[in-house]
Amino acid sequence: MIKRDPNCLSLNSLSRRSLLQSTAALLSVPLVARATVAWAQERLAGSGEVVVFSYGGTFTEGVRRYVYDPFTKATGIKVLDVVADFPEPGVRAMFHAGKVEWDIATGVAAANYPAMHEAGMFVPIDYSLWDQESLEGTPPRARLDDAVVAFSSALLLAYDQRAFPKGGPQNWGDFWDVKKFPGPRGLFAPEAKRNLPFALLADGVAHKDVWPLTDDKLDRAFKKLDEIKPYVSKWWNAGGEAPQLLVNKEYAVTSAYDGRAISAIKQGAPIKIVWDGAYLVHAYAAILKGGPNNANAQKMMAFLNRAQIAAGYLQGTGYPGPNTNQLKYLPAEVVEQVSVNPENGSKAIVEDSTWLATKRPDGKTNLEHLQDRWLAWRAA
Repeated sequence: MIKRDPNCLSLNSLSRRSLLQSTAALLSVPLVARATVAWAQERLAGSGEVVVFSYGGTFTEGVRRYVYDPFTKATGIKVLDVVADFPEPGVRAMFHAGKVEWDIATGVAAANYPAMHEAGMFVPIDYSLWDQESLEGTPPRARLDDAVVAFSSALLLAYDQRAFPKGGPQNWGDFWDVKKFPGPRGLFAPEAKRNLPFALLADGVAHKDVWPLTDDKLDRAFKKLDEIKPYVSKWWNAGGEAPQLLVNKEYAVTSAYDGRAISAIKQGAPIKIVWDGAYLVHAYAAILKGGPNNANAQKMMAFLNRAQIAAGYLQGTGYPGPNTNQLKYLPAEVVEQVSVNPENGSKAIVEDSTWLATKRPDGKTNLEHLQDRWLAWRAA
């Protein structure tokens, strides 16, 4: 496969790429413990190589330093990177051509997984290779038959502490309360799905009742969005915009990607993040059917999800995998901020990707329907 230059980005890919590269350069990672190395040498030793999709840039640098290189040293298996903006187009193209050149696709969007699963693009995960700490720490909902949650990202509420020295907004109802918490607002421009749940929460819908976004809920959400629209001073697009506009005092409060906000905080930005009502999305890692090194790929998946390696992955990329046992290997200040911390994750709304991918009577998916209404509303 051709490696794409990670610096040549479209606006759409910039948002995702910048999201994924957020904190890699800012976090330190503990040395891999001897116990982990010994376990890998005993259970996962091999030879040859494994070909893994990645996003390039600092994201891949972080994974290579804290996951791939330790894996190679412990097992003898070399890791080769393939770089692109998204894994799905390459996986589909190789599958339909009958010539699969990758072994692992990391970052398969939850909304794209069902169709790829049904098409038979992935092979079952060999969980017998996983250690007990990995199995116990990774919830069953994150361990599918042929895919594992690779990382999670969230869009959450963030505010400028200088604007609210006595305490800022604590939920989306507060975000809508421009009298109690005055100042310019920011919201994410490109996608409906990340904004509509915020409007419903602000209108009093319980977290558990947000999904599915039925037509009556959509009417309610857009009506609520009408209230806040005049106070949105700028609709942001790229991941780094929201924190920067907070720092510049162009926003008092905004939605923001968790990794980008945490990155800014670690650089000293006076930003506070709020997990209540965060929109949480999972991306999967899967072993490709017909790949050249399936056995080595199974070993990589087992290594990646070991608790200490998962902690390294988080600290190397800025985004957490699902193994909660990694928390004991992370600095306290990191634990306080990330979604894998159950205290934070329990406050989030997890995207219902299955519902979004379901087709409506007119042949469009629910996601397409939401987007059509969103674009029309934005243009009005």
